Amino acid sequence: MDRFVEQTIKKTVVILDNSPIHKSKKFMSKIEQWKEKDVLIYFLPPYSPELNLIEILWRRIKYHWLGFDAYKSFENLKEQLNFVLNNFGTKYDIKF
Repeated sequence: MDRFVEQTIKKTVVILDNSPIHKSKKFMSKIEQWKEKDVLIYFLPPYSPELNLIEILWRRIKYHWLGFDAYKSFENLKEQLNFVLNNFGTKYDIKF
């Protein structure tokens, strides 16, 4: 993160999840120093799937695109999940 901050040339906002490394004492102790260099750190709420596009995609896959028979076996799940992912953007799509 220090290298990133040194390379910034304008005010920058970094949005992070609440990963333990992002909340470590060492990381948190640097936030004020980065702020002085116009790099602001913003943490997502602890659980915010609506702000994470992969969570939206996964919810759509689980509840709309996979049939109940996908869960009969691991092989069925793999096969149907691969089908959905291989056809994402054509047969399966999301408008964000």
